Amino acid sequence: MHTHRRGQLVLALRGAIVCQVPGAWWLVPPQSGVWIPGGVPHSNRVTGNARLCCLFVEPSALALPNDCCTLSISPLLREMILRLAEHPEGYEVGGHTDQIARVLLGELAQMSVEHLHLPISGHPRIKQMADALIEDPSDRRTLPQWASELAMSERSLSRLVIAETGLSFGQWRQQLHLVVALRELAEGQTVQQVAGDLGYGSVTAFITMFKKAMGQSPTKYFASRGQRAAEGEASP
Repeated sequence: MHTHRRGQLVLALRGAIVCQVPGAWWLVPPQSGVWIPGGVPHSNRVTGNARLCCLFVEPSALALPNDCCTLSISPLLREMILRLAEHPEGYEVGGHTDQIARVLLGELAQMSVEHLHLPISGHPRIKQMADALIEDPSDRRTLPQWASELAMSERSLSRLVIAETGLSFGQWRQQLHLVVALRELAEGQTVQQVAGDLGYGSVTAFITMFKKAMGQSPTKYFASRGQRAAEGEASP
């Protein structure tokens, strides 16, 4: 975990990034970026095939969200960031590089937020459950089973999960599955492998979950981002 004085945009050109901040994980699929405001403690873990680019923004340069978020990155913004990376960090105000930076910041302000985060609670009982599910996403224990494991009533655990994460147990586990799925697919695992890793009874059931969350099947989602998805997907 570390911090920066300036805000930081970490762009995934290829592969994926998981950014951890206090209380949450942020997933960054290909052609997206995670915005980390200045002073926010964070750490980034990347897939083995990842290619990244980092953009640092002075706090006074642009009004961006005060909290971490995943942003869509347009092809124009991506190319401008890559172009700026070719120039020295120190550049004259009013010069050509400064003009590129100003247009880039204007484009960055227009990018939409993608809701690809997983709330993480520090509550001991929720953390025990979350750690187990993160370690083994295929764990299909139900809320009543977890309540028994944690020596709580089902109602008390349900309320605690909502209070700590803002999501129901089912919603939280599905968000975990989505984060894991996007990370593994971006790394090159097949749809069948990912469905099995998450404990789905069939590939079709996994694809249905993915389409409901992302609006596209895994193959189409990654194709739209310029990265070939894993082979072997069933018909969408």
